[in-house]
Amino acid sequence: MARAFTRPALALAALSALGAVLTACSSGSAPAADPTSGAPSTTSGPTAPATAGTSVTLVTHDSFALSKGILEDFTKQTGITVKVVQPGDAGVLVNQLVLTKGAPLGDLTFGVDNSFATRAIDEGVVVPYASKAPAATDAATYAAGDGLTAIDYGDVCVNVDHAWFTQHGKAEPTTLDDLTKPEYKDLLVVPNAVTSSPGFAFLLATIGAKGDDGWQDYWTALKKNGLKVADGWSDAYYTDFSGGGADGPRPLVLSYASSPPYTVPKGGGEPTTGALLDTCFRQVEYAGVLAGAKNPVGAQELLDFLLSDEVQKDIPTSMYMYPVSTSVALPADWAKYAPLATKPFTVAPDEITKNRQQWLAQWSATVVG
Repeated sequence: MARAFTRPALALAALSALGAVLTACSSGSAPAADPTSGAPSTTSGPTAPATAGTSVTLVTHDSFALSKGILEDFTKQTGITVKVVQPGDAGVLVNQLVLTKGAPLGDLTFGVDNSFATRAIDEGVVVPYASKAPAATDAATYAAGDGLTAIDYGDVCVNVDHAWFTQHGKAEPTTLDDLTKPEYKDLLVVPNAVTSSPGFAFLLATIGAKGDDGWQDYWTALKKNGLKVADGWSDAYYTDFSGGGADGPRPLVLSYASSPPYTVPKGGGEPTTGALLDTCFRQVEYAGVLAGAKNPVGAQELLDFLLSDEVQKDIPTSMYMYPVSTSVALPADWAKYAPLATKPFTVAPDEITKNRQQWLAQWSATVVG
């Protein structure tokens, strides 16, 4: 692989774990004029002084990563240092935000995706904020409701190991239905839908494709055809997938449409993997100011910074997602090797909110047993 593909490392974390804490320190920049942290916000919106504090805490998933120096640039620009708290994957993140909403873990959250967005809003863990960043207009295209601002997006899709299929003289599958055919028995691995946000996204893809009266039969067919369920994305991609670097036994894995560019061999050439664009669910990631934040003004400034050209340009190479901003250029090889699906499967957010727990329980009973 040309570089380690780490989007996203979705191993299950205990709901009470706070994860690693990283601090981006100031490089001799002057502190903000007001050394206080600001007043807590309420569910009706931030009620803070006009100045931000000297530090802000970002609560995010365990795949959040920006290139070295970017958070330090925010500190230089604002005088505010950033502490990063990472409880786990997107599902764990939302659970933690709900469990701690009376005493939030930080000031701003990033990584709540569209499969969990309505829960975060309905539970009152975020408060409305209209970003002042120019890219906020682009972000509005992916609006999820008051309190959440879109930062990036991408397609969760089945990926195929081209080299494996060439070596074995087999035709590659292209559709969801193909995955249930006998010629692809024992070839597919997916992350657990209960413990992994991509896993849940794929469940939503099948619900969007098969409807509420057909998706369980589809998963039953996958299970009969030798489906393997891994705990998380990293186990599926790096251990079980033949194209993930560990020479696993399965040439079909659930990942992202943006995964293939990172399997271009050293020295150039074509990627060794590809995304099946007829199997995709579009995932959008949001940021929001947390209700009860100690530094809501700092949170607002950090949210604006996530929509800046500097961060938006970095997202494809650091977090392997598409930026919402239309003013930044994508990596040159993404147009060729990481195209988005033209017709990703969709499920209405209110349907996800209403049925999430039931769907997950039914999925577990059907697939895990």
